[in-house]
Formats: sequence, C-alpha cells, structure tokens
Amino acid sequence: MSAESRHRRLLANRYQLVELIGSGAMGQVYRAEDKLLGGVTVAVKFLSQTLLNKKMRERFEREATISALLGEKSIHIVKVRDYGVDEKEVPFYVMEFLQGESIGEIIKYHPLPLPRFFNLTRQICFGIECAHKGIIFQGEMCPIIHRDIKPSNIIVIQDSGLGELVKILDFGIAKLIQSGESQTQSFMGTLAYCSPEQMEGKELDHRSDIYSFGIVMYEMITGKTPLFPDNSSFGGWYEVHHYAEPRPFNPSLQLPPELEQLILRCLAKAPSDRPQSVTDILQLLERLEPLVKNNQPNKLHRIGEIVQKIDDYTTKTKTLDDLDQTSVAVPSTKDICLKSIWPEDKPRQKIVFPRCIKAADGVFASLWVMLDREDIPVRVASVRYNQFLFLPTPHPMILWITVLYHRQQGPRWLPCYLDLKTPQGQKMTKTLGETGQYWILFFSLEGGHICENVITANIPPNQCQILQQWVRDSQLAPVGSPQISKRTLKRKLDELKPKILAKLASELAQDT
Repeated sequence: MSAESRHRRLLANRYQLVELIGSGAMGQVYRAEDKLLGGVTVAVKFLSQTLLNKKMRERFEREATISALLGEKSIHIVKVRDYGVDEKEVPFYVMEFLQGESIGEIIKYHPLPLPRFFNLTRQICFGIECAHKGIIFQGEMCPIIHRDIKPSNIIVIQDSGLGELVKILDFGIAKLIQSGESQTQSFMGTLAYCSPEQMEGKELDHRSDIYSFGIVMYEMITGKTPLFPDNSSFGGWYEVHHYAEPRPFNPSLQLPPELEQLILRCLAKAPSDRPQSVTDILQLLERLEPLVKNNQPNKLHRIGEIVQKIDDYTTKTKTLDDLDQTSVAVPSTKDICLKSIWPEDKPRQKIVFPRCIKAADGVFASLWVMLDREDIPVRVASVRYNQFLFLPTPHPMILWITVLYHRQQGPRWLPCYLDLKTPQGQKMTKTLGETGQYWILFFSLEGGHICENVITANIPPNQCQILQQWVRDSQLAPVGSPQISKRTLKRKLDELKPKILAKLASELAQDT
C-alpha cells in the first residue's frame, strides 16, 4: 500500500495515521494518534513485506513480543507498545513517539566534542549491552542482535531528569525482514555499517553489532566514515569492509591513544580480534572519561589509579550497600533520633548515610550526617530541598539528593545512592514512598557519639508514588555494574546543581 493511501487511515480501529515521517529499506514510519488513549502521539512502523504464511506471522509475533519486552528492560531502547497486521497482511509496530535528533543529524555538520561523545556513547553501550545479554521469553534466554546499528537508528531526546537521553530503534527488525526473503535476496542492513561476516550472509553474533558500533563511534568523533569505497555498490562496500584499512585519526583531534585503539579494534575484520562484548567497551570508556574531562591526555597511564580513587570515594562516603536497620524501643520518633549513637563501623568524617529505624509505630527513614559542630545550627535553620533521580540500566539505582540551603552559608549537599537490587535499598525506597517523610540526624565531628539535633524533610505525594513504582520496575531490571550507574547519576547531579541552587536562591528572594 502506498504512503498516500495510508494517510489519515484508522489502523486497527485505534491508530489514526497523521503523516509519513520516515521511510527506508525496512519500511515506513508514520506519526499517529492513539484514539483509545485520547489522541496520544505514537509512531507506527509498517515493515516492508507482507506476512504470506502462518510461519511468517508466528515469527513476527515472536520478534515483536521480544522487542516489546526489551524496550521495557532498558530506557535506551525504544518502547514497542503494540503490534499487529493490517488488512493487506502488512505487519506493523506501534512505538513511543520520540522528539529528538538522530546521531546522524547531530554530526551532520560537526563531530562531537569528547565530553558529549562519552556521554552519548556510554548510553548507546547500555542499550546494546542490554540486548546482547538477552531477555527470558517463554522460558528461553533470547540474546538480541540488532543487525543495523547506524547513526539514523540512534535518537537523542531531552529528558527532564537525565538531560540528553539515547534511544536505539529497530532491534530485531532486520532479522525479521530477512527471514521472509528468499536466499537470493536475503541481505538486509546498511552497507556502510555492515560487518564483513554480515555481507557474506553468515550467521551473526553480537560481535557483528560491535563492528557496526565501531563505525558509528568513528563517525561521531571525526564526522567521517572510516571506510570509503570507489563506488557505493554492494561489491564496492564488500571490498572495503573485507580488505581496506580504516582511515587514520587526524592528530589535530588529540584523542587519547586508548580511545583510538578501542575504535580500531571494533573495526577488526575478524570477529575474534574485536572486543568480545559491549561490556568491555563500556569499561574502557568509563576509565578514559575522567581523564578527558580533566584535560589530562598526558596522564593516561594513571587511568586505573584515578578510577580507583573515584570508586573508593563513591563507596566510602556515599554507598548504601551497607544500609541496616536499627531497632529502638522508644515511643517518640524524635526521642529515638536524639538517642541514636554514631555506629562504630562508620568513620568520623563529614559523610552521610541512610538508615531505616524501627519504632513502636513502624519503620521510618533517616539520613545520618556528620558536620562541624558550628555548622549544625546553620543547617537546622536551612531551607530543605530533595529530589530523586532513577537510572534503571545498567543497574537499577536511585540518587537521593537532599540539599540544606542557607542564604549566607550556601548549600550543604547530602547525596546518597539506593541500590534497588539489594534488600536494603528496596526497603529504604519503599519506606520513603510509604511515609512521605524522612529524618535528618546531625552528629558533630568534635562531640561525642550521640545525635545532637534532628529535623524532618517531606517528600511530595507524586514523588512518593514514583518511588514505589521504581521499586516495582527494578524487579524486572537486569543486574549490571552498580558503580557505572552511580557515576552516571553523579555526573547528572553535577549538571543539576546550578539549576537547583538558582531555584532555591529565587525562592528565598521571593520570601524576603
């Protein structure tokens, strides 16, 4: 069916097609309105083939279901909301509608600066890694290979909480379309981004995606493709993917040598010579990024040392893996707090950590803070602000942000992490969501071990509901690297700090 005949058509008695917004070898994409949900905007993709028999229909339903499950597992993969087959036996997906730019559009005129390259590349890794690890479908682990990783299939949108957010499109669609073609027409993919083994029609594994991803990384950082054929035919691309060496990086880019080597390893002709997993790529990127941010290209030999310091800082001062529950048989919550004793296993330093405390009327959440004694009255009198950030992948983690802001003395930041794959993290998050409040206990560096003062902080009702939803969502989330999630959230906090401070300063100014 032509694009014109589909225009303004009501699909499945639910989706009103509005306009054609994209087309390619694998199908056509329309902006549509979901009439069942009051006109919510969605994207509908019609695949470029009809389902001619029962086997093809079953395969489509399987692949569509797997794609939908995958989108629920990672925020970096587009969500598939529905699927079906129209009256012409043409299969379609209904997806979330993304308002953003593709990587291809972003780098059309200028390559990415290194900090933005690292931010976006890390998120692409999260999405691909999640797919390669697979999902359980009908009792079977199903790893998913994309088969068409390219800049136009990677969209960057603006998220109110996380800033730039990467979404990867079209997982599993290349395989689905290929399965319905004859052997003489079986090749599917984008020639400029195909691995050598993909062009040969071989059975693919996740390392084929790594080759394609290497080309995308090269292009993101240079603005050019690493390989360029004499002509754009299948034979021309076959030749360069199999035999041509990638163009060297321009020295003026001043890239870390390890980053150049990583990208070139991804472009190795033999799968065995490439990084063997996206996790390997992600780990090296995480080690390189702090150096690039600090403009220290001459200190690359200290990568391991610097990353270790970052990990130690995060673990020692702010981790919630050691959340525990203190049982105190005292009727008043405030009395319980004021009688609390600084734990022996915590250093006497300016740190913050959370605890769930059991009282006669239930469990309540608390933050324990050690400060200079003279700073405690200032913070007790400060304006209180809190915010929560959630990152479901690669490991479900919440950054619980508390700020005590004083007009003269400025802010005191009290950030903590809640690991939603630990019983302690789940318990704390659930308690915060159910009670809508937490207590802040102050201990002094110069004093004894007893709490010196205590205040409360309230959580908005809508945030309480969101916290409880995050606990439920984390049950299905994969177990990944907690440290990667923590560092990602810490970077987001660093970006948010100026906005939070401006908001608090403005509110105080209005009150005067």
